[in-house]
Order: sequence, then structure tokens, then C-alpha cells
Amino acid sequence: MEIVLIILAFVLLVGGILGAVIPALPGPPLSYIGLLLIQWSGHLGARDRYFSLFILLIWAGITVAVTIVDYFLPALMAKRFGGSRAAIIGSFLGLLAGLFIFPPWGMIAGPFLGALVGEIINNHGEDAKEALRVALGAFLAFIVGTGAKLMVSAIMIFYAIIAMF
Repeated sequence: MEIVLIILAFVLLVGGILGAVIPALPGPPLSYIGLLLIQWSGHLGARDRYFSLFILLIWAGITVAVTIVDYFLPALMAKRFGGSRAAIIGSFLGLLAGLFIFPPWGMIAGPFLGALVGEIINNHGEDAKEALRVALGAFLAFIVGTGAKLMVSAIMIFYAIIAMF
């Protein structure tokens, strides 16, 4: 049974890497579940190779933080790039709409289009260049969020490999 758990753990860890890049999959949560499966596998009875409770709690916190930040970062970056309240709301609504309307591409385009539409509505279409700049900020947030998820999932795989060997 422990071999099955270990194989499933590494499938989830690899799925976490894929989920960091494919917006429809929850990357870091999949990777974290993989770590938990390794913990529960009883890896050949070698208790000294398990993760400590402290490490598992730290990874749980990092997983939750990266996941939450990834959902709110487009709105925050739209604001940072000078976006109005309408652009911030548009970016967040675009992300939510993109999740359901056209996954996975909708999660990439949604914040961009939402911020763009929100900013155009706010300035009554007078400054398209500014609206585009704000929308690019929302897109940059997607890139940063994806990079953070990828890094967290990759480090979890590293820790899993270290624990196994």
C-alpha cells in the first residue's frame, strides 16, 4: 500500500507543477497533498525521513498564501499600475468569469480584459492607452502568480525527493 501512496504522491507533485502553469488546475494544493501522501505512506518504516509537523504546517501556510495571492494579485497589480476602482473590480470579475466561461484561457485573458473594460468604462473611453497599461499590469500579475506557484510546487518536489532518499 505504501508504494501506491508514494506513486500517487509523485503523480500529484507532478500535477502540481502542471497546475502551476495550467490555470484550471490548483498547482500548489496538489503538490501539498502529494507531500501529505508521502508523510502517510510510512516510507519503508523510516520515521526519520518524514516531514515534521512544523514543516507540514509551514507548507500548508505557503500553499494557502500562494493560492489566495494568485486570485487577488491581478486586482492589486491593476491598482498598482494606476487603475481605478472599476479596473480593479473588472480584473477580479474577469478572473472569476474566465474560470467558468473559457477555462483555462479565460483565467489568463479574464483579468486583462476585465481591467481593460473596467478602466475604459471608468474614463469613458477617453484614454485607451492608460486602460491598456492597467490591463497589462493585471496580465503581469498573472505571470508573477504563475511563477510563484511554479516555484512553490518545484520546491515541494525537491523536499519530497529529499525525504524519499
